[in-house]
Amino acid sequence: MKFAVIGLGSFGSNIAKTLYEKNNEVLAIDIDKERVEAVKGFVSHAVCMDSADKENLEALGVREMDVVIVSLGPEMEASILTVLYLHELGVKRIIAKALSEDHAKILEAVGATEVIYPEKDMAIRTALRLSNPNILEYLPLISGFSIQELAPPEKFIGKSLRELDLRNKYGIQVIAIKELIPDKITFIPSADFVIKDSDILIILGEEKQLARLNSQSKS
Repeated sequence: MKFAVIGLGSFGSNIAKTLYEKNNEVLAIDIDKERVEAVKGFVSHAVCMDSADKENLEALGVREMDVVIVSLGPEMEASILTVLYLHELGVKRIIAKALSEDHAKILEAVGATEVIYPEKDMAIRTALRLSNPNILEYLPLISGFSIQELAPPEKFIGKSLRELDLRNKYGIQVIAIKELIPDKITFIPSADFVIKDSDILIILGEEKQLARLNSQSKS
């Protein structure tokens, strides 16, 4: 696939490098020459230019990209103009990094197809892991729902999913279980699946119900 990453701070440069490592074509763009030089050897093309200029974007052929990621840090006006011009140039998928909810609303209004909050998401993940060591990973979905990786609390071990009855008690679905012994993943496990202490539960549900389960699993 063809990607353009606009804004080469820590977040943008890491995305650009990782996409390139996964055998994608990556165009990296930033107004800061030092940042451009820093990623030159890790992407397909690196260009120093002002992305808040429609003619610059058009000259680079951004409309040919499958995805354009806009990660311009504190430059709120620049990110808004960049997204607007990308939309006007016909870019199909525009992923933009937002600094706040108001910024996100504006980005969506001018053409962003997806808005992300990397700092906010990382803060939530870290806070959840610190508040409950059983939470191994957290993935927000549509508003109010999440997927979590959960190390089974002691009271889950040795019980079947039927006995735990998480769906009726919490409205939570166990969508998969990672087993270490043997090393495999079981998708949509049966109600007779018995939880081992080495298993990892992948659960889906409303955030308030997940929070209730996490709170009770610590007691």
